[in-house]
Amino acid sequence: MANFYFLKKELLDVKILGIDPGYAIVGYGAIVFAANKFQPLCYGAIQTEANLPFYDRLSTIYKDMNELLEKVRPDAMAVEKLYFQNNHKTAIDVAQARGVILLSAQNFDVPIFEYTPLQVKTVVTGYGKAKKIQVMDMTKRLLSLEKMPKLDDTSDALAIAICHAQACGSNLRLSMLKRSCAYNVL
Repeated sequence: MANFYFLKKELLDVKILGIDPGYAIVGYGAIVFAANKFQPLCYGAIQTEANLPFYDRLSTIYKDMNELLEKVRPDAMAVEKLYFQNNHKTAIDVAQARGVILLSAQNFDVPIFEYTPLQVKTVVTGYGKAKKIQVMDMTKRLLSLEKMPKLDDTSDALAIAICHAQACGSNLRLSMLKRSCAYNVL
């Protein structure tokens, strides 16, 4: 529970940056959480060109993450934990991109919190087996967006940011998050 110290300070305006890691597309979504309300700050995606050598793609992600962190100055960064069943090559490449993202946050002294897809679904929709469209709909409603961003990665990042705000906002929410950890299955 000690990791959640920054939200215990009267729940003042807290900027949370949600990240959906990848090496082709890194979705991001920054929100402000205050008085149990969410406000979108900025969202989008860092995209790398498929024809670039892999290490150049990692360099692009690192540079763009640094620019994003400089611009947003978040109080916390929430990142999706990796979960892969089949393609180990993709998992390794995404893990490397994720490492670059985490390094960038570490260099900016931004506390990092990780959530599984099951935890995000549980916290955002109340149901751990919710479909992607249900998560997107709740995210849209919670942020009062007219429409969701085109890229799923960006929508996922916003949901991850909401998950962190919700999970850390109260002991009840925190216990719900811990309970979903025990059933870490998609």
